[in-house]
Amino acid sequence: MIDRSNPSTVHEPDGYSHVTISSAGRLAHLAGQCPVDLSGAVVGEPGDFAAQTEQVITNCLAVLEAAGAGPADVVRSVVYVVSADSGDLTAVWRQLNASPLAPAFTTASTLLGVTALGYHGQLVEVDLTAALPD
Repeated sequence: MIDRSNPSTVHEPDGYSHVTISSAGRLAHLAGQCPVDLSGAVVGEPGDFAAQTEQVITNCLAVLEAAGAGPADVVRSVVYVVSADSGDLTAVWRQLNASPLAPAFTTASTLLGVTALGYHGQLVEVDLTAALPD
């Protein structure tokens, strides 16, 4: 249902795929998941990338399940990190890839350092698109 490939004409990616092709008839476009808990509060102390990333993972798994999908059904991901420091971006990427959400990042993925996100104090957001199983 999901084919991943890396053309020999571009660099070998670190864990993700350059091309993801889905034969699924339906896609779930999930809103960007933020580090917000059930009470509506941004989690973690100021600057706590790890706590915020953990909450984003929890939220992503919940919305995937609600859509009838799982991490292996993700065909596209975009990860936003409020930082210009590649070390911060790498730490978030590694935490995501060491989590139960990791299969989501083997498909076409983008990791971006940005200047701000929607919630005050927010450092991380993950946007997913999933191919729904038949």
